[in-house]
Amino acid sequence: MNTKASALLTTPSRAMGGGPKKPNISPTETDFDILMVGGMNAAALTKFLQTDDLPYKMGVITQTGKFVMPTAYFGVAHGHITPLKLESGTVSSQVEGWSKADVGLSVTKYLPKENKLVLSNGKEYTYKALVLAPGLQHKVDSIEGLPQLEKTHEMENVFLHMLDNKERVDRNYYHGWNHNNGDMICYSPKFPYKGEGSDFYAPYYESFLRQDKMHGRSAANARIQYWTPNKEIYRFPHANEVALEECHKRGIDVMFGWEMVKVHINQHQEKIATFKNVDTGELIEHPFFSTCLNPKSEAHPELVEAGIVDDTGMVDVNPYTLQHERFENIFAFGDCIKGETTRTQVAAIAQCPVVKHNVKNFMEGKELNGVYDGYTYFPFYMSHSHATCFSHTWDYEAAPNNHWVPQYGLFAQGYFHWQMKSNLNLCTNYTSFKKNHGPPHDHYNALYDPLDKNEYLLKKGVDVEALKNLHTKGGLSPA
Repeated sequence: MNTKASALLTTPSRAMGGGPKKPNISPTETDFDILMVGGMNAAALTKFLQTDDLPYKMGVITQTGKFVMPTAYFGVAHGHITPLKLESGTVSSQVEGWSKADVGLSVTKYLPKENKLVLSNGKEYTYKALVLAPGLQHKVDSIEGLPQLEKTHEMENVFLHMLDNKERVDRNYYHGWNHNNGDMICYSPKFPYKGEGSDFYAPYYESFLRQDKMHGRSAANARIQYWTPNKEIYRFPHANEVALEECHKRGIDVMFGWEMVKVHINQHQEKIATFKNVDTGELIEHPFFSTCLNPKSEAHPELVEAGIVDDTGMVDVNPYTLQHERFENIFAFGDCIKGETTRTQVAAIAQCPVVKHNVKNFMEGKELNGVYDGYTYFPFYMSHSHATCFSHTWDYEAAPNNHWVPQYGLFAQGYFHWQMKSNLNLCTNYTSFKKNHGPPHDHYNALYDPLDKNEYLLKKGVDVEALKNLHTKGGLSPA
């Protein structure tokens, strides 16, 4: 019997549209089998688990009812995609009433040794398995003066690449445009950060500037600069090499090892950025006309306080099973996890079925054989109408479809428009109200080989026995 037929035969009737409707969970319920904490990814995972008609009491805790989809940001901001497609489906449309959805709340304290957490409304929840997908905290106030400068008129050309609300995306329509003279500062924060792989727009901006100079809209002294405290644009060496080559060919100044610590407007109404050299501590002031920056990202302090993260501030999960290294009933995915990778929404979507499979197996006392190979993908915008892409697995090993599109010409032009629609549809399907089993197949669950037969682990030389014995497994009965 083929795998598709086997999966369909083992799918509960309720998950296929039959069976009685489950009664709503009690609004006073505080004892759960599986709890999800996070945003868009946590809500989507809850929907996918519900489709499997599991006999568990489940809940999701999220601060907002709907979310700006990362794959829609660029297209909507610059008018390629209608603004109506910017946000995900609401949590209430994705999660049925037999699981609890606490919208507008956050976790203020984790107590992993007690299998308990405390919410912002003071309630305490207990769990048998916990899934974390809170991402990273975007900190506007990490740069002195930025909260004030970002509120200036959009013609001041100060734009922040953040996904906090649709109003910001609407304001960012002009990011990279109307740079008339002087320097445009493109800035990425220290790794790891929110938006890795998706915030390097310097070549894209340069294509606009080049045209504006030709038509006399911008002065000859106008230029594009890229500043970062890191020592590379991308951690993926192949992508970094390509990006640096493009910067060199186009005259884009690249400033490695400089952290932005302050922005302000001086007495001459000139915008000034203060940078600190990460190696020497030297401070310099640099005037600019425009800036498009990505603020600093940090781990959520309650995760740090609970000891759930490692010394880098990232959730300490096994990179393959996405199970916590020290707390066997905690799983995590998305931007918050540790590992040598590029943090993108595509990576989170690739991690989701692994977490789903392994959480279910954990609850049943089975082997956690779902394996994530580290796959991630991100587009690379060459101009206002050309793009290519990069993709890799763990430890920056190039994936088969890495950089498969030429950077220029008709193929790059066609890919610019195709990828925008394709990436939008990927995220829309992932976060819509339509019930399915989730990626990668939607209509049936992902299936995984036993750990000792997994080709990726064998190729990587992973100690499978050590992975099997990471924690002592024991079946858990529903609450």
